Amino acid sequence: MELTRTPRLLLRHWEEPDLQAFFDLYSREDVMRWLGPHPRRALATMDEARERLARWSAGTRRLDPPLGMWAMVPLSPAGERPAGTLLLMPLADAGGPAGLLEIGWHLHPRRQGQGLATEAAEAVLAMAAAAGISEVLALTDPDNVRSQAVTARLGMSDDGMTDRWFGLTTRQYRKLLS
Repeated sequence: MELTRTPRLLLRHWEEPDLQAFFDLYSREDVMRWLGPHPRRALATMDEARERLARWSAGTRRLDPPLGMWAMVPLSPAGERPAGTLLLMPLADAGGPAGLLEIGWHLHPRRQGQGLATEAAEAVLAMAAAAGISEVLALTDPDNVRSQAVTARLGMSDDGMTDRWFGLTTRQYRKLLS
């Protein structure tokens, strides 16, 4: 399913034919060092990638767009593999669903520094605002200055450090949409 297009990207569901690109992205230590609970671990096998991709796909299909985990596919050259993921997902803390949403991005190292995360996030934030969503959070590893720079380009405010989410210490950013 296609979510939207930007000048340089197609945002759509991750699909089974994307498995090699998915594995290439999430098997990289330089990507996974910023993602998930400790100890952070890159995918080691295609079977792990297949299982995670299936789980993500099933989870995204249960959500109403613009919520989901979207493949960021460059429009040029035609037929390019996904360069990363743009997510807009419900957050839960120790008390359960928090009624808040997280926006996030994961990019292949060869596609970082090109403004793709900012472009994709701006498009999804506009869709979220049009859908009546009033605010979103972004959570970054405290040392992930590149993702923090994206939050600044998106006009997000820095709420400081928090231990509320995922059993991790993260830097939390907030954007009011309406």
